[in-house]
Amino acid sequence: QVQLVESGGGLVQAGGSLRLSCAASGMIFSAYAMGWYRQAPGKTRELVASITTSSTTNYANSVKGRFTISRDNAKNTVYLQMNSLKPEDTAVYYCNRQLVFWPWGQGTQVTVSS
Repeated sequence: QVQLVESGGGLVQAGGSLRLSCAASGMIFSAYAMGWYRQAPGKTRELVASITTSSTTNYANSVKGRFTISRDNAKNTVYLQMNSLKPEDTAVYYCNRQLVFWPWGQGTQVTVSS
């Protein structure tokens, strides 16, 4: 079955950087557009970045210019490089496909201190 395993989160000061990874298994990874989502306490889950099968990317306005999504189909992995982090980026980050979701992974916690 499909499995998504996120990693790379942590505690970082404002202005710092983190690189998240999401290892996918149980599907033909290269056939799917992927996204990174985040959910902050008390808020709904939101899409922050997406990448198509041909590696066209799109970003939420709140992260544009600071975050970069990429994929390595040979490794069945999607990445999120996060720079210039802000306290409002604090959330649990998840990866998944778009529109029709697979079972969610456990996510990875990102905490940005001011």
